Amino acid sequence: MIRKWLKNIGPGTLVAAAFIGPGTVTLCSIAGVNFGFTLLWAMLLSIIATIILQEMAARLGIISQKGLSEVIRTEIKHPVIKQFIIILILLAIVIGNASYEAGNISGGVLGLETILGEVSFKTARFSINLIPLIVGVIAFILLYIGNYKLLERALISLVILMSISFLITAIITKPNLIEIFKGTFIPKFPEGSLLTIIGLIGTTVVPYNLFLHASLVKEKWQTESDLSHARKDTIISIALGGIVSMAIIITASGIPATTINNAADLALGLEPLYRGFAKYFLAIGLFAAGITSAITAPLASAYVVKGCLGWEVGLSSKKFKAVWMLILFLGVIFSSLGIKPIDIIKFAQVANGMLLPLIAGILLWMMNKESILGNFRNTKWQNLAGIIIVLFTIFLGLKSILKVFNVY
Repeated sequence: MIRKWLKNIGPGTLVAAAFIGPGTVTLCSIAGVNFGFTLLWAMLLSIIATIILQEMAARLGIISQKGLSEVIRTEIKHPVIKQFIIILILLAIVIGNASYEAGNISGGVLGLETILGEVSFKTARFSINLIPLIVGVIAFILLYIGNYKLLERALISLVILMSISFLITAIITKPNLIEIFKGTFIPKFPEGSLLTIIGLIGTTVVPYNLFLHASLVKEKWQTESDLSHARKDTIISIALGGIVSMAIIITASGIPATTINNAADLALGLEPLYRGFAKYFLAIGLFAAGITSAITAPLASAYVVKGCLGWEVGLSSKKFKAVWMLILFLGVIFSSLGIKPIDIIKFAQVANGMLLPLIAGILLWMMNKESILGNFRNTKWQNLAGIIIVLFTIFLGLKSILKVFNVY
């Protein structure tokens, strides 16, 4: 029984691992510190939305045996519309993933700075923080040699250990179950919570994961009968990841702080479990989560560009490497600008939340094309759920834009 279950574990675990990164730990901690249990509903909504959209991406990959970007390139016949959508996707993925990569590297920086302190190069005129460069070099070496499976497993193991720690802490702190229930099932928009809500959605429903999932499932499953395995894999993996995210919010609600500025502040939530070692433990976890995500985000970008432009090249080709190098380079630059790592991570998650309606809308369009999916295209209920997700994310995005104009 266990052997059969392990055999059918698939890309869903990678999707879940991708959103349990520095951004999730940071945004969920900020949500807990600033708003208590009030925004748990936003995380529950994000989990449901992620399951719905990732199931669509997995179904598309298995039935069509193509990635999402390949489907868009081959199935949209009108040349002007095709070029417009491909350019939109390329711009969105490059800008979105560059921001996300900056957040990943900043997560690694948060971890290393807790252990090593600030490592910088100073002159009379300016100061350069060298830690983002160190994290970027490590990610570059791992990506370039391509032989990082063993290290990646070790890093993911540390991320899982950090996740379990938040779960245990959420239980041993004995939170108010009635308040948790209210926060989970009664939506509220406390003053100043809008960008945090968008960030929570952006850190869970990661747009590039839709492309990555569709590309990965076709490597593991090739027949219609495998759809049930893919669905179970997606639902179980993402639900578990979501429970961890909610546990971080619950744990952070007990942090005796008003703002989150560094890894030491984030670690306050784990002090009931690890006492004085909490900040070092979280630092290692953040570094592991940052490096793991810093590897996957540039690779996902390269896969998207490869599919959109129809490159018939391997992973070792100069074109493919040039794409992930660009994303990694931009991530290092953005994370070295002297901005607080916490602020970069928050911006990256909000950018993802703003990008989501575009990618989700295109996926929904493709899921209704009979030429691609035949009898496996979306049902009315699946379309309704997808439309609600897109409209809600558009609503949040417009609301945040209006808020900016009102302020300025």
